[in-house]
Amino acid sequence: MNHFKYPVYQPFLGGNEKKYVNECLDSTWISSKGKFINEFENSFANYIDVEYATTVSNGTVAIHLALLALGIGAGDEIIVPTLTYIASVNAITYTGAKAVFVDSTLDSWQIDAKDVKQKITPNTKAVMAVHLYGHPCPMDELVDICKQNGLFLIEDCAEAIGTTYKGKHVGTFGDISIFSFFGNKTITTGEGGMVVTNDHTLYDRSTHFKGQGLAKHREYWHDVVGYNYRMTNICAAIGLAQLEQIDTILAKKRQIADWYSKEFENTAITFHKEVGEVYHSYWMCSVLIQKSDSRDKIRQNMRNAGIETRPLFYPVHTMPMYSQRYERHINAEELGWRGINLPSYPALEKDDIKYIAQTMLQANDAANNLIAVWE
Repeated sequence: MNHFKYPVYQPFLGGNEKKYVNECLDSTWISSKGKFINEFENSFANYIDVEYATTVSNGTVAIHLALLALGIGAGDEIIVPTLTYIASVNAITYTGAKAVFVDSTLDSWQIDAKDVKQKITPNTKAVMAVHLYGHPCPMDELVDICKQNGLFLIEDCAEAIGTTYKGKHVGTFGDISIFSFFGNKTITTGEGGMVVTNDHTLYDRSTHFKGQGLAKHREYWHDVVGYNYRMTNICAAIGLAQLEQIDTILAKKRQIADWYSKEFENTAITFHKEVGEVYHSYWMCSVLIQKSDSRDKIRQNMRNAGIETRPLFYPVHTMPMYSQRYERHINAEELGWRGINLPSYPALEKDDIKYIAQTMLQANDAANNLIAVWE
């Protein structure tokens, strides 16, 4: 295991996490029943202003559960950006439905609404909007497209708690939406997720499927093939403590993004900024370098300086299990090959950002000079 001076992410655990977890231990309510489950669900729903929220064991099963609640299955097509984390697409595959890939826009890095329109067929059942790295998708256009074509809209907000589009929280535009609370997310439960909706039937279906398909009024009687996707009370306790600090965490991450942005102004490195009337929650502070073939060298130089980085997600249509059909998604490929995620955790200070950014700029110069010599 590498021990970096500056990891890409680490959780901000500065509140009531220990106190609430100890309360679970003292009360013996450590499994999927207990007061923190309801408190976390209710507080989360209030925070993003949505009617219903139900906790789950991780973000991937949250997507699967949302698709199950919508009745998605074999023969259905779900439009999804290829520039996303693999879980968005795998969850579609779990249902037997087919993922139909679309490109992203170069300015915001989000799903390209024009490409969505072109990919609709009689088999299309839903569009999955993935709010990548904390920047929102073009929700007005996507809502219109889905309404005009009678499609469901699913929001994958795994990376986007606190993100808003025209003043409204992401997760409140779609028929059903999901969040993730993995250890590297803006708020964490260790492992965990949330399914949210304004539709009571979809909420009922979600809670039914996540709890082994248990019938409501009869013990040990199951009326659908269900799943055990429940969150534990301990995880919810951590989540509630994290949610109490969400405004502090978001403000700190915003400050970090502003520091990065200033460091990269008028340089060869392009910082991922907001496009439109949006609030980018900056789950990750990400940049584009000029040349994809210098990325490995830049990342190695950063590693040598004690700084962990990550590449942007590889477009899913390029992965072996999803590449049987040859497809090109030019912008997603461009972003996927040239993007780098930088340390983005709330405890970073201005001097840390200066050091990371200056190291990045030097590494970029060194890598490009090396390429120039080869050429």
